[in-house]
Amino acid sequence: MSLALVERLDKIRSSPKLQNQQQTAVVLSAVDDTLRSQKSEPTPTAYFAALLSLLSQYISPAKGIVNKEVAYAVVYLLDLVTPHVPAPLLRSKFSQILTSLAPALTHQDAEAPLLRSSIGCLESLLVVQDAQGWTLPQSQISPRRAIAGLLTLAVDHRPKVRKRAQDALTKVLKSSLPSPSLDHPAADMCAETALRSLKEIADEAGKSKKHKVHKEGHQHEPGLIHALQLIKTIATASGGWPSRKIDSLCELLLNISRSSNEYLTMTAFEIFEVIFAGMADEVSSAKLPRLLEVIAELQPSQNDSQLLPPWIAVISRGYDVSAQVDPEETFQKLPDLFIMISNFLSSSSHNIRVSASECLISLLVNCIPDSVLLDPSIYDEKVLEKLAKTIADLLSVKYQAAWMEVFTVIGAMFDSLRWRSAPLLSGAVKTVGDLRGNESFAGKREADAVLAKAIRAMGPDNVLNVLPLNLTKPVAGQPGRAWLLPIMRDSVSNTCLAHFRTELVPMSESMFQRVLNHGEAERTMEVKIFETIVQQILACLPGYCDLPLDLVEAFDQSFAELLSNLLYQQTGLRTDICRALQNIVDSNQAIAAIEGDDDLVAQSRTSRADARRNIQHLASLAGNLLAVLFNVYSETLPQYRGTILRCINAYLSIISEQELTETFTRVAAMLESSLQESAPQTQADKQKQQQKSNTKMPPMSHTLMDMIITVSIYLPRASFVSLFNTAALIVNKDDDPQLQKKAYKLIPRLAESEQGRAALQERSMELQQLLLSSAGKASAPARRDRLAAIAQIIPFLPQEDLHFIPSILSEVVISVKEVNERARTAAFDLLVLMGEKMSAGGTVVNSKVPNMASDAPSAPASLEEFFTMVSAGLAGGSPHMVSASITALTRLLYEFRARLKQEVVVDLVETMDLFLTSANREIVRSVLGFVKVCVISLSTELMLPRLKTLVPNLIVWSHEHKAQFKAKVKHILERMIRRFGADLIERNCPESDRKLITNIRKTRECRKKKKEGAANGDGEEEGEPAQERRKGKFESEFDEAVYGDSDGESASGSDISDDDVLGRSVAKGRRAAQSAKGGQTYIVEDEDEPLDLLDRKSLANISSTRPLKSRQPPSTRTKTKTDLDGKLVFGNDGGDDDAEMMEFDADAREPGDGTLEGGINAYVDAIKGRDAAKRGQKGKL
Repeated sequence: MSLALVERLDKIRSSPKLQNQQQTAVVLSAVDDTLRSQKSEPTPTAYFAALLSLLSQYISPAKGIVNKEVAYAVVYLLDLVTPHVPAPLLRSKFSQILTSLAPALTHQDAEAPLLRSSIGCLESLLVVQDAQGWTLPQSQISPRRAIAGLLTLAVDHRPKVRKRAQDALTKVLKSSLPSPSLDHPAADMCAETALRSLKEIADEAGKSKKHKVHKEGHQHEPGLIHALQLIKTIATASGGWPSRKIDSLCELLLNISRSSNEYLTMTAFEIFEVIFAGMADEVSSAKLPRLLEVIAELQPSQNDSQLLPPWIAVISRGYDVSAQVDPEETFQKLPDLFIMISNFLSSSSHNIRVSASECLISLLVNCIPDSVLLDPSIYDEKVLEKLAKTIADLLSVKYQAAWMEVFTVIGAMFDSLRWRSAPLLSGAVKTVGDLRGNESFAGKREADAVLAKAIRAMGPDNVLNVLPLNLTKPVAGQPGRAWLLPIMRDSVSNTCLAHFRTELVPMSESMFQRVLNHGEAERTMEVKIFETIVQQILACLPGYCDLPLDLVEAFDQSFAELLSNLLYQQTGLRTDICRALQNIVDSNQAIAAIEGDDDLVAQSRTSRADARRNIQHLASLAGNLLAVLFNVYSETLPQYRGTILRCINAYLSIISEQELTETFTRVAAMLESSLQESAPQTQADKQKQQQKSNTKMPPMSHTLMDMIITVSIYLPRASFVSLFNTAALIVNKDDDPQLQKKAYKLIPRLAESEQGRAALQERSMELQQLLLSSAGKASAPARRDRLAAIAQIIPFLPQEDLHFIPSILSEVVISVKEVNERARTAAFDLLVLMGEKMSAGGTVVNSKVPNMASDAPSAPASLEEFFTMVSAGLAGGSPHMVSASITALTRLLYEFRARLKQEVVVDLVETMDLFLTSANREIVRSVLGFVKVCVISLSTELMLPRLKTLVPNLIVWSHEHKAQFKAKVKHILERMIRRFGADLIERNCPESDRKLITNIRKTRECRKKKKEGAANGDGEEEGEPAQERRKGKFESEFDEAVYGDSDGESASGSDISDDDVLGRSVAKGRRAAQSAKGGQTYIVEDEDEPLDLLDRKSLANISSTRPLKSRQPPSTRTKTKTDLDGKLVFGNDGGDDDAEMMEFDADAREPGDGTLEGGINAYVDAIKGRDAAKRGQKGKL
């Protein structure tokens, strides 16, 4: 007996908890007793025979179902056992079992559980039937009669019964029989029954709709859905729908797809999808031509906007499958198919036009094989010519209403035909280009998209042959097409670089000469246009350099010299030239790195061998190019160096090792001489320089150091000695903080490459010594990069000697109090990294730690040992060191709280309880952060005993108003109340301070009532934004824990500026809290013209505070009042005229109205109102 059956039966025997299993256990026990008494082996056959005899007692044709519970238990066990019974026995007992099960399947009182188990038994019986059994007619007790019963149950109104019957049909129809037919013997019968059922229900539903009996019509829809589901099941199971029944099914499905019920339409299409998917394999694909033929014959009327779109979609999907099965044959049919579908583009219905265009795009994408692009035969070329002719016809006046759809089809054809588009689609390019050049043409954006795809597919040379630019030597009667240059800039790729050299370079030279000829005179509009054209031509170069087809021939020494001269002379073109030089390397490296066989279509006609040859050619020019790039880099301002540096990086990756070493040696020597010449530079000097001028170049030593950092990861191992010596020299120089900062960047840079990491591991001891010895000379600006360098060393520390961690720890701990936000963040990350390294185990050799005795015993590395090391700072001599240690412990406790031993955590909390009584505000500020982390992250069992001392010590600082102590304490108490309950906190609070707890509780209750009121009264407007605020508010779990507010409220006491705990600035903390509000940045616009965001001065118009509108004078002046004698009248006899001249707070009394309140308001308005005088720079009003 199989293991699975034994497990199932054991599960039933073992004290069933479910009531419905109890009867099953009783029946199984009785069967077991019977088998034991008969001394029979407990085999599946023995169980089957015993259960079969029981079945005839409780279910019979004469009596029906005698006892429902016992009958269900017997059938359930039969369902379990039958799949394990030998097939010959099941075939021989088929009539007996079917006769016994028939009452259960047909009885009107049969419940779903009994039916499901009966269906399972039938499934096991039918799966093992042979071809002879399936020849018996349905009128006899045969497999066909059982199938008829399953088909009836497959559209049952009960979902679980229906699902079980459909699954059974699927398995039966999928069971293979030795037969020449593609279909199962029962497939025709299933298809015929299902079709008949579907047709009847569809006809009834149609009649109901005709007579407008809406309620009855909706009653038929569930039946339709169930019938469609059955057809889907049969189509899935039988390897596609039986061939003889395809015609009627297609017609019926297309009619159903016209239904207004979206689910019915979707299900009808799913069936088509299932049928097509079933025909994608080799066995069933023989049915596909007949199916496509039938669907084509069912073509609806030309203007049937309901049925035509679904029919077109089915055609599209069918030919997609056909292209997978027989790509060559499908491609040959494409022209006729294209003509048939393209005729629908002349329809007046927008839906039909869109469906037709989508179908044409699908045919182009799926039905043109790669072989046609790479090596077309004569027949293939004729097919392509026919397609091109059809496309050209689509641009005629007949299809003018569908031109936008036609443009998308033409664009798809360019994407599909790629380089084969030329010269086939030249006529289409000419037509679209002429339309685009017409000023009154409305579809310029769509035309530009088509031309962009044409340039990408055909290449700019073929497009410009058809649509010349006409700029240098304009031909009479032909328009200039300067508008093509921006399209080329964005579209050129994988073309001939020689075209740029022969056509565009002379054109740019001609235009630039015209600019030079203008001399120093004032620039006219014409000159500005010439300058723009020169820039646009050079902006095309990166595209020409993206995997060019003729790199070796076109990119020679003379072209490299031309680009070098431009780099030196034209600073405005440097970005485009550097991008081009980088593209030419990166695109070839991407192809060379591809694994597996070449796919020339995907690789744009460039094989890996070609790419490697291109890289070798570029490597031969790399030395000279790098020399030029280094010179240009040194002449460029720091803010514009990024593109040049990326270009240098690309060429360093392909240069030969010898040239690379020579380059490095040369740069290192220049750096050494530069260091000797340069005067010491402090941070103050640097700031003065920045204030003086942003256009001044940095010292040469800084530039050379940048180059060394860039080169470092490509250096051979032999050069690392010189590299580390240079770094050590600069790290120990404390007279130039910026240079020192760059030297520290070298270690993280080396860690980016495999070879660099190996070098760091080899020289781990040297680097440890260097970092320890240079600690005293580290300048403040270099702190962050120094911490980043230390972080790269930690993973390479040997487990047997971890003395570096305690040696450097005090510097890392004190860095958590750095002024620089990034330095603080780096310090926190480094502390966590050290904790991870210590928790991995090893040995801390204390004798090697500075200021430790030479005979100090070594200690085993562990997380607890690391906490002990950090805790040593609590005994520091200065409050600053103590505060830093507490902040460091806070971060570590939050990170490792789940892995720390309980006693260590308890000791920490007790110690911090004592520090809370300190008189030093800096220390207490850090302790408050620690307490907050304890309250939100430690277990309740650990925290509850501490509340007795913690709350009184904490509440003492609520009387301190400096440095937001009161707000911090209040916020922590709120967290405590939320977690432990107000009563418990109040009990532990001194009597005199319980008013604060009462205030917090009342505030919470009031806030809760407001929130509930908002949710009940206006949930959509106020409730939903509250949810949005909680979502995605914080950058990390730690931020959310420390700053999060689980009730979604932003309490005034929220500890949003607790930068000691988090290692982040106050401003960033506020940004975290405001992130859900979408940020607080405003654009200040001039009323006359909109802000130009491309202007460098636009930053001056971006404000982080809401700009106040300046008060405008009233648009209409009030008429002066005169009396009968013509004298001016001043008084408060009032109408509304005076109100137009003044704006006051609606709730306040009017300033100057004679009352005390009015007088105060007048004074406040005079000194703080919008029209109050304000003093600017140097006290000027």
